[in-house]
Amino acid sequence: MPESPLPHATIDPTSIFEHFRGNHGTELLTAAAAHFRLFDKLAAGPLAWHELRSQLALAERPLVVLITALRAMRLIERASDKYRLTPLAREHLVSTSPLSVADYIGLAAESPGVLAMVERLRTDLPAGAKSDTDEGAGTAFIYREGTDSAMEQEASARHLTLALAGRAKNVAPVLADVLPLAGDETLLDLGGGTGIYSIALLRKYPQLRAIVLDRPEVLKVSHEFAEQYGVADRLELLAGDMFSAALPAGVDRVLLSNILHDWDVPECIELLKRSAAALSVRGEVLIHDVFLSDELDGPLPIALYSAALFTLTEGRAYSAAEYRAMLGAAGLTAGQVIPTLIHCGVLVARRA
Repeated sequence: MPESPLPHATIDPTSIFEHFRGNHGTELLTAAAAHFRLFDKLAAGPLAWHELRSQLALAERPLVVLITALRAMRLIERASDKYRLTPLAREHLVSTSPLSVADYIGLAAESPGVLAMVERLRTDLPAGAKSDTDEGAGTAFIYREGTDSAMEQEASARHLTLALAGRAKNVAPVLADVLPLAGDETLLDLGGGTGIYSIALLRKYPQLRAIVLDRPEVLKVSHEFAEQYGVADRLELLAGDMFSAALPAGVDRVLLSNILHDWDVPECIELLKRSAAALSVRGEVLIHDVFLSDELDGPLPIALYSAALFTLTEGRAYSAAEYRAMLGAAGLTAGQVIPTLIHCGVLVARRA
């Protein structure tokens, strides 16, 4: 098959993604105002984190998603170790305020999207996940042993993998531009999907070989992409579960591109430990993802993307500080985030 180019975007598509994810702002704001009455609760005085958890009856992950978004909207702020309303929220979102728009916001309270978000926040489960009382229909974007996943069915796995490749095709060439891999020989791409990130790196560095580990149905698409882009002879496809499969040893780089945001902190640390164990002595782990601010107060587009991740996976968006803590638990240390495209960046980590 003839080799196809991997083009660079001539126009930054970031704004398209921001518009696409904007509905989660409506859902979180309405949930906070109409279902959890959060602004009325804070009107009585600032609350510490554990008090917010108690009064809202939310687990850690959903509370982080909700409060991060509201802080990014400049409706809640942190003062010392407590959270309080901003003047904007106090004047317009407290139900007893003369200029309150809380009832207006409440007009969307029974909309399907808002109700679905409230359910996700209260249960701390992604859409389709099994609970103790509900068999569920299976998750779409993640695979976990014992859980039905669309990534295990050929048609749905193909559809989702190709859909996710839309963003990756734009970002991958930029990642290849900012990563100096001239001296590297092997790259392990965990959960690599179509392999498009590996393919971009292989096309830039002819000495490099890459291994993409993913589910068997997903790798059928990876094979097609490897043939299309002329790198099939340097791209190995390894079927398995990234939490349990034996990983190749002594690789120069392990790439986790938009993977860790699918998982909660314990699972992220587990994947980082496994990645660290696969490295050569001077090898590095590459976390390519979106990054919240270290204060967890924005930016708003990433806070809303975090809400999208929260509803579909077991994870959320994390800050660089949070990733550094996870890397530390895996015996790794990282530098600064290097931006790529569409809110993404890469954090390079090596043994501490």
